[in-house]
Amino acid sequence: MSGRLATLGAALVAFAALALLGRVLPNWFVLVATLAFAKGLVALGLVVLMRGGLVSFGQGIFFCAGAYAAGMAMRSFGIGDAVLLVALGGIAALVLGIIIAPLLAGYRGIFFATLTLALSMIAYGILDKTYSLGGSDGINLHAPSFLGYHPPTPQAVSYALFTLTSLAVVIAAALCRIHFDSLRGLLSLAARDNEIRVEYLGASVRRVSGVNFVIAALLGGIGGALAALSLGHIDPDFTFWTTSGEFVFLAILSGYASVAAVFFASIIVELVRSFSSQYFPNTWQGALGIFLLLVILFLPQGLGSLVQRRRRGSVKPAPLPAETSQ
Repeated sequence: MSGRLATLGAALVAFAALALLGRVLPNWFVLVATLAFAKGLVALGLVVLMRGGLVSFGQGIFFCAGAYAAGMAMRSFGIGDAVLLVALGGIAALVLGIIIAPLLAGYRGIFFATLTLALSMIAYGILDKTYSLGGSDGINLHAPSFLGYHPPTPQAVSYALFTLTSLAVVIAAALCRIHFDSLRGLLSLAARDNEIRVEYLGASVRRVSGVNFVIAALLGGIGGALAALSLGHIDPDFTFWTTSGEFVFLAILSGYASVAAVFFASIIVELVRSFSSQYFPNTWQGALGIFLLLVILFLPQGLGSLVQRRRRGSVKPAPLPAETSQ
């Protein structure tokens, strides 16, 4: 219980710090951080799956489901509140995840990865040819309101959306940290190492994988809705294989040891992308590739391994009996 209270307290402090930083940071960085946090939520869902030994190459389908649910609610039903739109995006992806989870929970390794990729590309093909949803051009969104508050300037809209995204991030991060430390979260790690022993303990690996998949779907939908509101545009590329590959990129970069590392990794990647596309417009993908290669070489377990190293270094070994007698 004390650990959960500490996690919730840290989340509250983190949200207050982010809200203050949003006031002093330049507007361009606020926009980059908002999009990075939205994508970080999707990557966090992938980390949930990776802890159970699964990697999804089709997470873009939930990212896209959340984005299109929010976009169509705004366009077709006139819903303009950002909080409600994000909630609808998360619910749409959650329902889709609940439908898909029983079909994929029994697969592992490359079969799970390719099946999720196939579903994502099927969704891409459907959206690309559905002209009522904008087809390949997608649809544009207008600036939302926030619980009845209508920001008067574009800068105010950016800050309000950044604050809402930061709130979603700290809540998701805290709940995932609590989940990772729970019995089901520890079972995920056990299933990653040896599924047979987990079954002998009386737990269902299929159920553990299914729950993790649904959690990842929910986070993907919330991230998609926030990204759609941040960009002001939605198109089928939200579910294209390169988008899903970017989320895998973030999950590998962060590792599965630390929740906060996911969002730090996402901000780093967005900054590298922004500056690379500005100064190397034709080769920015190469800059990202070199960056990932360096991380794999020097931090094979991701940025989160730095936190583990620091914790291990701060714990001093117990003295030997001979030392205590002296």
